[in-house]
Amino acid sequence: MIDEFAKAYLHSDLRELREVMVWKLEGLDDVQIRRPLVASGTNLLGLVKHLALSESRYFGEVFGRPFPEPLPRRDDVAARGSSMLAAPDESRVDIVERYRRVWAHSDATIEALAVDSPGFVPWWPRPDVMLFNVLVHLVSETARHAGHADILREQLDGATGVGP
Repeated sequence: MIDEFAKAYLHSDLRELREVMVWKLEGLDDVQIRRPLVASGTNLLGLVKHLALSESRYFGEVFGRPFPEPLPRRDDVAARGSSMLAAPDESRVDIVERYRRVWAHSDATIEALAVDSPGFVPWWPRPDVMLFNVLVHLVSETARHAGHADILREQLDGATGVGP
């Protein structure tokens, strides 16, 4: 049986991972956080932007609680791939502040719903989910991208880990 302890545990892990992602930007200049260090073009600021968009969708539209700010739609073909790239007019402050607003919105959803509350993820093969499934998915996705960020940050200045 999935209980509220599992929800609190996963939520705590997600909160820690979010902070790790923001820390990965600290002490670096704008050129460094936008610098692509792998063939895909992945960079630190792009990872934070991507996580903000992903989290806003999963804890927003999946549970009928859309994030109140305009963001590219999942089915917007023209916007595909743009979630991993920070546009020149998007500053670090803009992206990090948006990510923090997404956190607040997501946290409100997590706190308002029971761990077994139903959601619907139309882009998943099994679209009927519970809050538990989405929490596990977002912890996993954020941890995976934190690992990417750790490698990128280490390439930039040798810093590793989860904080200063």
